[in-house]
Amino acid sequence: MCSPSQIRLLLLLLFFSSSTHLFSTSNAALNPPLHPDTQHDIVCKSTPFPESCLESSKLSISINISPTILGFALRSLDGALSEAGKLWGLLPVDPALVEHQKGAVQDCRELHQITVSSLTKSDNLLRSSKQTRLSDVKSYLSAALTNKNTCMEGLDSASGPSKPILVGAILSLYKHVTNALSIVSSGGNQQGRRLGAASAATSGFPAWLSRRDRRLLQMGDVNDYDPSLVMTVAADGTGNFTLINDAIGFAPNNSEDRTIIIVREGVYDEYVDVPPYKTNIVILGEGKDVTLIRGNRSVGDGWTTFRSATVAVSGEGFLMRDVTISNTAGPAKSQAVALRVNADLTAVFQCTIIGYQDTLYVHSFRQFYRECNIFGTVDFIFGNAAAVFQGCNIIAQKPMPGQFIAVTAQSRDDPYEVTGISIQNCSVLPTDELGSGGGSTKSYLGRPWREYSRTVYIESYIGDFVDPKGWTQWSGNQGLDTLYYGEYNNYGPGSGTDNRVDWPGYHVMEYEDAFNFTVSEFIAGDEWLQSTSFPYDNGV
Repeated sequence: MCSPSQIRLLLLLLFFSSSTHLFSTSNAALNPPLHPDTQHDIVCKSTPFPESCLESSKLSISINISPTILGFALRSLDGALSEAGKLWGLLPVDPALVEHQKGAVQDCRELHQITVSSLTKSDNLLRSSKQTRLSDVKSYLSAALTNKNTCMEGLDSASGPSKPILVGAILSLYKHVTNALSIVSSGGNQQGRRLGAASAATSGFPAWLSRRDRRLLQMGDVNDYDPSLVMTVAADGTGNFTLINDAIGFAPNNSEDRTIIIVREGVYDEYVDVPPYKTNIVILGEGKDVTLIRGNRSVGDGWTTFRSATVAVSGEGFLMRDVTISNTAGPAKSQAVALRVNADLTAVFQCTIIGYQDTLYVHSFRQFYRECNIFGTVDFIFGNAAAVFQGCNIIAQKPMPGQFIAVTAQSRDDPYEVTGISIQNCSVLPTDELGSGGGSTKSYLGRPWREYSRTVYIESYIGDFVDPKGWTQWSGNQGLDTLYYGEYNNYGPGSGTDNRVDWPGYHVMEYEDAFNFTVSEFIAGDEWLQSTSFPYDNGV
């Protein structure tokens, strides 16, 4: 007799084989039938981890039903979810596991919860009989892989007998995640590219935000919102709360409605945390000159980079306007994050983000920044989100003696991850202290944190402090032939491309290449930013 899991899989495969017509044309590339004799070669042997793929597909082989490519992706996801359950049992803090940086295991636990949510969403989307938005699936799986790297970075500083067991469980889980992303991408790598492009918004904001949310972000109009979901934080005690975290804690969990938190003028010395279950939070300051959130955690003082953030956002649908966030640890304390975002469909408007090394951690998922001021020194916009910056001032500060400036350090680690940093219609400038030309400090547009690092500058002003080479290495030749760095129609004294690096991965882009990194294409912005009322440009 078949086990319950075999019966479930049998029914699932029968559903896919008999109901392919239910899937839209956009899913057809994922559903070609595969003959049993060739299924290993065509699918599993082409994945990054064939043994893990075969392990997850054994059941479909044993019952001798020809699977679809979509079925293989689901098998890999099922394998990942199974391994995720095992990993969760290992993540409680083991007293024998010594953390040399504060928060390393806490980072892993928090990120693991987000990974499980991303895998579940991907699984549900691929099982749906409705049109599957592959851009969503790829975004979720890309974020999951980013979580693995961040967890492993924190564990690098840990020691103890349980560490190898924990690391082994993490690697086993993410082999299945990597395979799932590979299968989905290779089976439908042209799907989801132009989501919503034909209905691009004209108001200046991407479409994932509703008209009501746009008004909220542009004008602070809260009249259309349920008064019970509008709260005021005031440091002087005249609001509902004196601390921002208290207001976030009071907000409903997993809300589909916006919760508006108005933060009055004042200095808020607190570490603001928006956890994954606090969705659709909106923070409205009274102005970036008067509403300031301030912290000073750093790697130099023993925190992980992930945990050093003054403001940390993990709740999907987060919006913020008219706030300054700073990390005052200073250039001598190494990595010290002001704002970290690992939340999908996030938009930040008219904010100032101040730090030195690692100021803005665009960790994962889809993010949009408009008309913000971002200050830093080394790798001060970094991470593996799909992040678009428009109309921002990106301002290099004077670093420690002997340091150089790298504006970006993008950490894409897999060729199928739909991630990167796109800087469009921005200004890249030095502070007065750094000075025109940068003095003796070498300054670059970016460097490759990981092998498939991807960053582009489009139609932006680049100051003369940027070295004519434009870009610099991370470590030796790491990623120089696999990264993608591009420039398109930039201007200003530092924008000339004649003396740029000659790496295989560097490109002076054509229009079509640049268009792939716009709001409409790169972060499917026409699908979600319209709801924020943030302005945006959807093309080149």
